[in-house]
Amino acid sequence: MNRNNQTRGLEHKGAQEVHPAEIKEALDQLLTTVNGRITSLHSSVKGMQNQVDNIEKKAGRIGLSNGVNLTAHEATTEYTKALATMIRTGDEAALKGMSVGSDPDGGYVVIPARSQGMTQKIFDGSPIRRLARVETITTGDAWEEPIDADDIGAEWVGESQARPVTDTAQLGLLRVPVHETYALQPVTQRLIDDASIDVGAWVEAKISDKFARQEGTAFTLGDGIAKPRGFLTYDTATTRDATRAWGTIQHIMSGAATAITADALRDVVWGLRAPYRMGSAWLMNSNTANSIDKLKDGNGDYIWRDSSAAGVPPSLLGYPVEFSEDMPDIAAGSLALGLANWKRAYVIADKLGIRVLRDPFSSKPKVLIYAYKRVGGGLANSEAIKLMKIGV
Repeated sequence: MNRNNQTRGLEHKGAQEVHPAEIKEALDQLLTTVNGRITSLHSSVKGMQNQVDNIEKKAGRIGLSNGVNLTAHEATTEYTKALATMIRTGDEAALKGMSVGSDPDGGYVVIPARSQGMTQKIFDGSPIRRLARVETITTGDAWEEPIDADDIGAEWVGESQARPVTDTAQLGLLRVPVHETYALQPVTQRLIDDASIDVGAWVEAKISDKFARQEGTAFTLGDGIAKPRGFLTYDTATTRDATRAWGTIQHIMSGAATAITADALRDVVWGLRAPYRMGSAWLMNSNTANSIDKLKDGNGDYIWRDSSAAGVPPSLLGYPVEFSEDMPDIAAGSLALGLANWKRAYVIADKLGIRVLRDPFSSKPKVLIYAYKRVGGGLANSEAIKLMKIGV
């Protein structure tokens, strides 16, 4: 019995003729009919949603039907049109999946995170400027200092003996000319204006780092022509301080044709006279240090001592070890390492530091970042340094 027939039956009987049991029966039948229709409708909706979910999985999209209502604008997109075509006709070829790999298909909206820092290569530096004596000048093109490397005469005499004139000392002159290094870096004005970093400051920092490494190499290996003279370019001899000419460095042989021996290292230490040993330090590259690190004394103990704390250099026979990759590797005839009181042995002459000029006019639209530095360096005291030469 449908709802209308039930209602008409109740109306026909009248209120006084309707029994309460009949009313309950009619309502139960009506409720059963309504529940059946709701269940049928729910099953239909669920089936449609499952169908759409399966279509989205095939298209590479997830969740479009999960309670999301498409707006009028979204309905006009190519993706929505293709989805509607596929639902209606089953034609999957009309559906083009969206992906990060294609900019028009959604890749434009995937923006990578950009760091505010920068990964930079770290170059090898030299400790010579930190170890050596540094003098700053404001005038002239060289730094000069008298050299007192001679002795005077003195004699023992009796009470009544004559006292003739004794020998006087001769002075010398240490002269360190300053040389010039420069860098010229063109950068467009637009890059300076639009870059997310301060390009000018970055270029200037790169120049400063390059100058430091360049001069460090010159302090070790420079030939003195338009650049500082390195301590490894001076003449060397095996003779001791008392008989060797001033300005010539003493070298000690390593004790093996292509290696360094522990005994030879001790010879270097004792070759440096007592007035210079306090405050001295070794200088070598990492490859040489690797070889020395394996050496043992007569008791089988390693002579190398690792750092005792952060920031403290390792030590060798009681003297700190500094590293410079400009020093030569161990090879026949090379001057592979040195021990020196560097403050006395080598002097650096600075003039005015680094000068930086920015020229936005000469090469428009480029800005020319021009920097230069004037610096010199040379051997000050040849007795305050000893070198090891590889060989017997």
